[in-house]
Amino acid sequence: MIDLTLNEIEEQLRKSDSLDEARKKELLQLLGTLKSEVSRLSETNDQQARSIAGFAQLSAHEATRADQNPRLRELSLLGFRSSVDGFEKSHPHLVQIVNTISNTLSNLGI
Repeated sequence: MIDLTLNEIEEQLRKSDSLDEARKKELLQLLGTLKSEVSRLSETNDQQARSIAGFAQLSAHEATRADQNPRLRELSLLGFRSSVDGFEKSHPHLVQIVNTISNTLSNLGI
C-alpha cells in the first residue's frame, strides 16, 4: 500500500507539465530517499508511515496541479510536515527529508 502510494507520486511527478526537468529530477531524488525512510518506519509504525505517504501524495498533487490553489497547497504541506511530528529523535533523516520536500513543493507556487 505504501509502496503503491509512493510509486503513484513518482508517476505524478514524472508526468507533471508544471515542473521543469531540473525540479523533477530533484523531487524524484528526494522521493527515493523518502521511500527508504518510510519503509524503515513502516516496520515499527505502519499507520504513521501510511499517513506520511498519504500526505506526501496529497502535497505533490496540490503542488503540481496546473490550476493551483495556494491555500490547498499550504494546507496539504502543513499536513505533510505534521505527519512527522514526534519523530525528530527516532527518525531524524525522515523529518529532514519531509521538510526538504515540503519546502521544495512550497516554492513551486512562488
